Order: sequence, then structure tokens, then C-alpha cells
Amino acid sequence: MIAERVRTIWCRELQREDIAHDEDFFALGGQSVIMSRIQGAFIEELGIEVPMDEMFRNPTVASISEYIESLGATAE
Repeated sequence: MIAERVRTIWCRELQREDIAHDEDFFALGGQSVIMSRIQGAFIEELGIEVPMDEMFRNPTVASISEYIESLGATAE
């Protein structure tokens, strides 16, 4: 499931044990440098490029996962 892979990436990059699917990236301490690392992880680990503006518009694991799935990405 894409959402679990996204959550794993966010936990690693935000250095958190767990993140709920509806927690806001910025409320968790996220900022542009971390967002760039997450963007790179999406490319490397999910094989999908997520534009930075979409990451700003979708600041939760749930919403960015839905966006990624809308692009046709699947969990491998």
C-alpha cells in the first residue's frame, strides 16, 4: 500500500517513531530541506516524481498518498 510506504519515508525523514495518516507535515516540524529529501525518496523508492507544489497542497500522508495513487503508482 502506497500510504504505508509514504508513512515510512516520512517517519524516517522527520525522525519520528510513528506518524498518523492525518498529521500535518508542517505541524510535525517539516520544512523545505526535509521536503526535498522526501521528494528524492519518492523518486528513489516509489519511482514517482512528486512536484513540490503538490507536496505543499497535500501535507498529510493520506493526502499525498492519494495524489501519488492518482498518478498510477502502485506499491510493490
